[in-house]
Amino acid sequence: MEHASETEVVNAGKHLRSLVNGLNQVLFGQEELIDLVLTGILARGHILLEGLPGLGKTELVKGLSKLVRLGTKRVQFTPDLLPGDITGNPVLQETNGRREFVFQPGPLFTNIVLADEINRASPKTQSALLEAMQERRVTVLGETHTLPKPFFVLATQNPIELEGTYPLPEAQLDRFLFKLEVTRNNVDTLQRIVSNREIGTEPVVEPVMDAATLEELLELVRRIYLPDVVANYIARLVDATHPGQSSAAHGIRYGASPRAALALASAARARALMNERVNGSFEDVKAVAPAVLRHRIVLDYNARVEGLTTNDLVRSLLEEVPFQSTSTPRTLKPA
Repeated sequence: MEHASETEVVNAGKHLRSLVNGLNQVLFGQEELIDLVLTGILARGHILLEGLPGLGKTELVKGLSKLVRLGTKRVQFTPDLLPGDITGNPVLQETNGRREFVFQPGPLFTNIVLADEINRASPKTQSALLEAMQERRVTVLGETHTLPKPFFVLATQNPIELEGTYPLPEAQLDRFLFKLEVTRNNVDTLQRIVSNREIGTEPVVEPVMDAATLEELLELVRRIYLPDVVANYIARLVDATHPGQSSAAHGIRYGASPRAALALASAARARALMNERVNGSFEDVKAVAPAVLRHRIVLDYNARVEGLTTNDLVRSLLEEVPFQSTSTPRTLKPA
């Protein structure tokens, strides 16, 4: 595959800056979050946004769909939501005197699915998203239906310690490229919100690109060069998440899978394009690593008792694993 040229990357940067500026008008004071959301989209990944209600997660997703002129549908996840409510169901119809079942597509058949409060639905309904997120298709009564392109799931969830929520299973969490934490606003941002927003109104934004332009950007990301030394860093970083492979991993029960390594590579390429560079770098990997790894490692009992979080361990891993390997890797024994 031919690598991306500087001219292509610079031209792509103009579109991306317009998109960033548009989202900054939708969600105030969340520049880092917006950059990561766009990085995840460019990497063709699904994104899980975690935060308390009212922080603007839903508005961010709706603003993104308007700016790129993509179809979007919102699904409010509740405990009584059934799998067929999101995938679609066969409906009995009469045609030319014959009765037959015809598949009626559900809200998954769009470009951007906003899965609002996904952890309020039952595990059975949550699992209905697995095939759609991984294979970009759904199967109902043995019949497979392909989803539109591009297809993204941007899910929001409240912190799982709140009442009335169901923690997402590890298999589904692994399908999300990023897990992003939406934090509260500072005083200056709150004042800006109060001065520019009213309850019940949505920010007005104009489209800055269409689906065809977005598809070109997605293809360009695949052509961003990833040097061998950076690929080796990704491999060593993921390997270090497993018990016995690093000092930081002593607090980890289960490490990240090869899918995490692929996610780091795709996200690093996407971040390079966001910064108008033709190749991914160590810094790109380090910048996206928390979003890629925080939901893919499972802490052991001792780490939880000590009050450690996955963010703490990912931070330790990034400090421990060097950019370049200077010696033969040494396997550490668990403490």
